[in-house]
Amino acid sequence: MNFWNHLMSVFRRKQLSDQRRGLLTSIMEGIPAVVIANMLGGPILTIYVVYLGGSASDVGLVLAIPALANLVQLVAAFYMQRINNRKLLLTIFGVVHRLFWVATGLIPFFVSEELQVAVFIGLFLISFICASTSSVFWTSIVADMVPAQVRGRYFGIRNTIHWAVGSITLLVGGQILEQMNAETGFAVLYIVSALCAVWNGIELWRYPNPPFEKSAASSSAALFLKPLKDKGYMKATIFIAVFILLQNAAIPLFSYVMLETLHISKWGITVLTTVQMLTTMFSYYYWGNLNSRFDSRTLLLWALPIIAGSCVLWVGIEILPVLLVLTIVNIALGAGLGGYNLLVFNFIIGDTPKSDRPMYVAVFSALTGVTGFVGPLFGGWLYKQIEESPYWLQSYGISLITGVALLLLALIVGPIVLRAERSEQQTLTE
Repeated sequence: MNFWNHLMSVFRRKQLSDQRRGLLTSIMEGIPAVVIANMLGGPILTIYVVYLGGSASDVGLVLAIPALANLVQLVAAFYMQRINNRKLLLTIFGVVHRLFWVATGLIPFFVSEELQVAVFIGLFLISFICASTSSVFWTSIVADMVPAQVRGRYFGIRNTIHWAVGSITLLVGGQILEQMNAETGFAVLYIVSALCAVWNGIELWRYPNPPFEKSAASSSAALFLKPLKDKGYMKATIFIAVFILLQNAAIPLFSYVMLETLHISKWGITVLTTVQMLTTMFSYYYWGNLNSRFDSRTLLLWALPIIAGSCVLWVGIEILPVLLVLTIVNIALGAGLGGYNLLVFNFIIGDTPKSDRPMYVAVFSALTGVTGFVGPLFGGWLYKQIEESPYWLQSYGISLITGVALLLLALIVGPIVLRAERSEQQTLTE
């Protein structure tokens, strides 16, 4: 009966308290967003860029754009101090983000072949500049809306629901591309995504608009310098940024290697990615429960080596069937990313002062955005350079080397940066 009551509450939100209505809206708004992200992003994004005529370098550039676009969050964080209506700007930038992304589906019909990849990159860049801007407002609203004592469990449940939807969406999207010719298949995916963009816009407008507690910083410079002067926060941020730099040289290009080097079918790639997403989905729940017992920094020390291990596991191609190895790789990656995504979010909204949180989030996003942008570009360049190299290097060599470097970083540097800071915070509290 409780499940039925929760289900029916979706259709009678006005009867809920403001806080519960906001928590429910956050879950509902994420569903169409996840559908779009999995019908147009992930491995399907790589397949679409290749369909438009893109090379490994083009794929690397496209995959790097969302991270680069995070730099705009610094500007958004400054202007948030002058704006009271966070919900309005969240809605505007969120809707524009998805409209521009959906517009990339028109490229094969209106753009000449030699310009298709360039036009896609331009539209995709504008789309994710808007996405990064909207995320500043979203993070600020959600951090105010979700009580600190239930954040780990709430976001664990929320992310589990969204990744379940994403897994189904990706399987359906892969089957559409498998059963139809490329032109028709992508047309179907983009039409569904356009409908979801409308639904998402409606849900964004349903978010609450709590009063915004502005920073007490005396100037823009003081506002910007606050997170930079927080030594513990900056040590953790720089460590995570370096980890992302190495990670993104390999992991975003997994789909490209499977498609172009291992010659796995589009359907096979989407199935493998779905395995990863299902693992992530279940791991969110367990990481969320763990987060109610252990702090985010400690749990990050557990999650990062799992991500590194997923890269090292590619070496198994030498002795085991390729599909078996890739299944194990994606299970490990899903478990690690589930922890990382949840814990980093809770870190940046939980370890930061409320009034200055937008700037803290912006600085974190900018630093990790730069390294996240360089990583795929470097990875795409590497794969371009080794096109005539031995098969082992093209198939698993870069992933193996990257994984070893990540393991060393996570196991040696991570405890020094994260655990040492935890001790400092406890000392200050005591």
